[in-house]
Amino acid sequence: MNDVSFASLLTPEGRALLDEVRGTEPAQELAVATRLRRDHPAELVSAALGQARLRQRAAAKFGAEDAERMFFTPNGVEQSTRTTVATHRALRLRSLGVRSVADLCSGIGGDAIALARAGIRVLAVDRDPLTVAVARANAEALGLADLIEVREADVTEVDTQAYDAVFVDPARRGGRGRIFDPEAYSPPLSWAIATALKAPLAALKIAPGIPHEAIPAEAEAEWISDAGDVKEAVLWFGTEPGLVRATLLPGPRELRGRGLPDPAVREVGRYLYEPDGAVIRAHLVAEVAEEVDGGLVDETIAYITADELRPTPYASAYEITDRLPFNVKKLKALLRERGVGVLTVKKRGSAVEPEELRKKALPKSHGPHSATVFLTRVAGAPTMLLGHPAQRHAS
Repeated sequence: MNDVSFASLLTPEGRALLDEVRGTEPAQELAVATRLRRDHPAELVSAALGQARLRQRAAAKFGAEDAERMFFTPNGVEQSTRTTVATHRALRLRSLGVRSVADLCSGIGGDAIALARAGIRVLAVDRDPLTVAVARANAEALGLADLIEVREADVTEVDTQAYDAVFVDPARRGGRGRIFDPEAYSPPLSWAIATALKAPLAALKIAPGIPHEAIPAEAEAEWISDAGDVKEAVLWFGTEPGLVRATLLPGPRELRGRGLPDPAVREVGRYLYEPDGAVIRAHLVAEVAEEVDGGLVDETIAYITADELRPTPYASAYEITDRLPFNVKKLKALLRERGVGVLTVKKRGSAVEPEELRKKALPKSHGPHSATVFLTRVAGAPTMLLGHPAQRHAS
């Protein structure tokens, strides 16, 4: 899609076509395109069908109601912040007294929309003309144009002094895919940090895999997961320097770091806790271990074991029924004996592929029961722990 084809979607004819192709299944596209091209320009039909596909993909991030009204680019769908995460950040900014934000590298406007819905005035800046046009159309489509000013500009040349806070989301993908070197971000991480330090308050979105040693001393670091999946990390400036936190959505539930030492390694007990990914990324496994009165199964593995069940929102609890050295034949025999027909395979510290093990270990005559096997190391030795989710769950 280019600027011209996108502009054509905003015309009465284009909007009518978008309504007509809504919900078109991939298998139907050729027939629908052939029919519509009898009465409409081929380029417009292609643009409408492409937009319908993007809206279907975007529903997972933005919700079906918003996605059906919004406009997208392929990169915009891929790189946009999930609405639940953007809303969490916007509400935190509002709670900090922020009433205006300069959203730098705003993309198609996902964060700007969440900020505006929180009652915050937004300057959304991006340098790509098509992306800017899409962001502007989205602000109008959702009735937020009065709160969102969209500007085409190089973010490094924008004066942000008039705004209460700055939000920066550097591009972390290039022509060859994901970028791992922070200085290869666009703009570079060093520029984003320098800009954040000049603002009264700032939030800087970064990849969740950032090394902790790369986090500036002036920043608070937050890792965010949504429904158990780690989505992003954020460096906050002007809040609580040095604080590390894990935020779990929905909720939100927040685990704050207290600088605890690494938990001790102990014998595998009756229960195994699998910490949420945000907890692991934030290096807060010790805080969870203290909460459940547990220790590690291995000093290099983020599995916690304990003798008692103490439900926590920050980890999933499993009751362990069997422990055995890694041996596929023994596992298969045990599963047959227990009548297991559904096997969930989890791994940490093992090179075995879960799907491969599932195929080899499940008996051909599937039983009525289910089980979970953890492929891990216990005191350095490759080990299989068999169990099932603990009956009591965190509220």
